Amino acid sequence: MKKITAQLKTLSKSLATLSKQVEKITNQVDKLQAPPKAVPAKKTVAKKKVAKKAAAKKKVVKKKVVKKKVAKKAAAKKAAPAKQVTMLDAVFDAIKRTKKGVTVTQLREKTKLDSRQLSNALYKLTKKGTIQTKSRGLYVKK
Repeated sequence: MKKITAQLKTLSKSLATLSKQVEKITNQVDKLQAPPKAVPAKKTVAKKKVAKKAAAKKKVVKKKVVKKKVAKKAAAKKAAPAKQVTMLDAVFDAIKRTKKGVTVTQLREKTKLDSRQLSNALYKLTKKGTIQTKSRGLYVKK
């Protein structure tokens, strides 16, 4: 037992020295990565006010540039073509047109989708909660 405690003590000491060495290395790396800081000269109150005014003018100029970019993006969005109808939209449109519901075979004829695509679309629409199953193979808008 005494041997184990002695070994643990030596291990803890070596770990402490290793952690100190790692800290020194990280400090050196941080010093190398950080750009050298110029020592600013003491400014008078008047110089500080001038610097603040110049910074305020720069901020105003930046804001105007941002507004112009936003206007261009809005114009681009208007010129974009209309959104294409997805499979889910086509299936949902076919279902919502009927009051009593639509069977799978009727949906296949209207949407002209494969059975796999149609079953996937029906599954997604039921999970979204937009349609519900009235009976097996019969779907109704919720």
